[in-house]
Amino acid sequence: MSDAVLAIDQGTTATKALVVAVDGTVLADAEQAVPVRAAGDGAVEIIAQDLWESVVAAGRAAIGQAGVPIRAVGLANQGESVLAWDHTNGEALTPCLVWQDRRSAQICEELRPAGDRLTAISGLRLDPYFSAPKMRWIREKMTERGVVTTTDTWLLHRLTGEFVTDVSTASRSMLLDMNTLEWSDEAWDLFGLDESRPRLARSDETIGTTNVFGATVPVGGIIVDQQAALWAQGARERGQSKCTYGTGAFLLANTGDTATRSPAGLATSVAWRLADQARYCLDGQLYAVGAAFAWLNRLGLLGGAQEIETILTTTPHSGDVVFVPALAGLGAPHWQPGARAAFLGMSLSTTREHLVRAVCESIAAHVAELAGTVATELRQPLTALRVDGGLTRSPTFLQLQADVTGVPIVPCHSPHATALGVADLAARTAYGHGIAQIPSAPTVEPHARAGWATELIERWRTAVALTSNWSTL
Repeated sequence: MSDAVLAIDQGTTATKALVVAVDGTVLADAEQAVPVRAAGDGAVEIIAQDLWESVVAAGRAAIGQAGVPIRAVGLANQGESVLAWDHTNGEALTPCLVWQDRRSAQICEELRPAGDRLTAISGLRLDPYFSAPKMRWIREKMTERGVVTTTDTWLLHRLTGEFVTDVSTASRSMLLDMNTLEWSDEAWDLFGLDESRPRLARSDETIGTTNVFGATVPVGGIIVDQQAALWAQGARERGQSKCTYGTGAFLLANTGDTATRSPAGLATSVAWRLADQARYCLDGQLYAVGAAFAWLNRLGLLGGAQEIETILTTTPHSGDVVFVPALAGLGAPHWQPGARAAFLGMSLSTTREHLVRAVCESIAAHVAELAGTVATELRQPLTALRVDGGLTRSPTFLQLQADVTGVPIVPCHSPHATALGVADLAARTAYGHGIAQIPSAPTVEPHARAGWATELIERWRTAVALTSNWSTL
């Protein structure tokens, strides 16, 4: 029997599946698109059946390409996306509300008096981004039937029949006590949720078996997607950090065995729990990165992701245009769900290339702001930032990020960091040890002139301040 595992990365707009050998070789990879619907009321939804079918199709396609049997299946999930479903038969009762969905903003306002207490319990700022407000919204606006959970619990039930989530995913809900790593009765009560609660599992345990992909194999290696990438990138010691550029961008910093609380507004989460030993992280989020480029594409301002590198190399500045990337509000450290995106500083000489460049600069500036906040919270400077995801395929963007952040950027050698993190954890359930570590690509050193990055970040912060209350004007 082959020493290989199936790793599934269920993301916002696509599900990726890899068959990975124990030596770390990717034997096959497949991807299935997931249609996402966005509306002007803040809705961002996925038809649940589309989500399930993407998992099955991608997994079967990867196994078919590899032509070898697998020993285990692992799953990474979106983290904060939720739905209601029938626990008796697994039937979805609502669409999946994606983590970007902002319709629970009013619920967060109503719960604002309890916000500090919820943050003390969960380590998270009260915001529609997290699972619990959306769960409450489903109960108030959609259905009282079934159970409401994160998408991983539903997918794992369809795969194994179990009712389970892992601790890292639970730590993104606002319903987990970060001191005990158990569900918080108080938090569930404050959100008015009277739900069956999934069992909390480790990321390195076998939670059940599945025959959905062929022969019956164990399912293990379950974890939220960003923590999977942190694990894959080898950021396993305190102070090590990574940023993944996908639909959004997510910067996570390992805080070791301490659940560090962030006065500056970063989220405190569980990085992973292995063999009953937990590690924690701080994280900050940009809600629209790949989503911003998809938006530019829909407007006819960008001919596809492959054009980003060309524009960055041929357009050395933004023509004084600044972009606020609040297409789905602003996350850490601003926490402004009502913020709206804007281009500022345009003139008759502004070109579409200037606009695309401004979007790239805004992403780099926000990541740099998060990196600086992490360094302050950890009381130690970042010595490097590991990066992965689609935008890291642009060498010129990597140089821009290094210049704006002021620290070396270490790209992942593989475009599949999240799935490879899952593969490593799944391998631990099957073999008792992980796969070979992913190598890094050459480091990108900063070399911008002194003061340039400070000026860019300050212009970006000014633009954010000017537009922060736009939705209430």
